[in-house]
Amino acid sequence: MTNFQDFKNKVLKNKEIKRFYDELGPEFELIHQLIEKRIKAGLTQTELAQKIGTKQSAISRLERGDYNPSVAFLRKVAEALGSELRISLPGSRSRN
Repeated sequence: MTNFQDFKNKVLKNKEIKRFYDELGPEFELIHQLIEKRIKAGLTQTELAQKIGTKQSAISRLERGDYNPSVAFLRKVAEALGSELRISLPGSRSRN
């Protein structure tokens, strides 16, 4: 039986899939960090939503990647999780 990592490695050998995966990497990383911090804080999606004055469905969409949040919204979420939001634009990236 194949585990997820084996599957991922196999799929990412396709150059087009790898390119799309790399483009979405920062988004996936942010979502991963938010979910991890929420769980470590012992909060449900509903409790986090209440802390920032929104609905549970907004947190769910954020965690699924179905929502393109504003910086202000991400800042509220980060603060509610005892963190701060940092955004950086390291290096330069050439366009192909």
